[in-house]
Amino acid sequence: MARKLTLAGGRKPKLRSTTKRDWTKEKERRFVSALADTCNVTRAAAEAGVSVSAVYKRRKENAAFRAAWLEAISVAYQRLELVLLDRALNGTEKLVKRRDGSDERMTEYSNQLGLTLLKMHRDTAVEADTEMQLPQIEELRERLINKFKRLKQRDIDESQ
Repeated sequence: MARKLTLAGGRKPKLRSTTKRDWTKEKERRFVSALADTCNVTRAAAEAGVSVSAVYKRRKENAAFRAAWLEAISVAYQRLELVLLDRALNGTEKLVKRRDGSDERMTEYSNQLGLTLLKMHRDTAVEADTEMQLPQIEELRERLINKFKRLKQRDIDESQ
């Protein structure tokens, strides 16, 4: 049976036998997937069966892993933002005990959460609301046409 080898770094790279501590594509996939689900490095490392320090070391040394990490955090952030937006708009159901011992369900809306989300997205909303006026569009069109003419003339000059 052939043993699996991995390339070990250092001053003189050499092949060595793989160990359970080595990173595999499966460990990396499990870590990134868990990170995207939880946005929690400690839980994602546990899910992948690696230590937190090994995860940070790999992020520092491996650009592809670092890019996957950033993508996972972005996915988790977007998911969290959607959940918070849903809570701000639809509220959360809360069980309230009355003095007589009975329970009542009520919907609670977080004003602070709503204000925070409004503040975060104010610029985007204003930008989406602002449409270009006809004079601006005409000016932009004229500038683009002039630029294309200059590029075309430059290509003609270079080919001669």
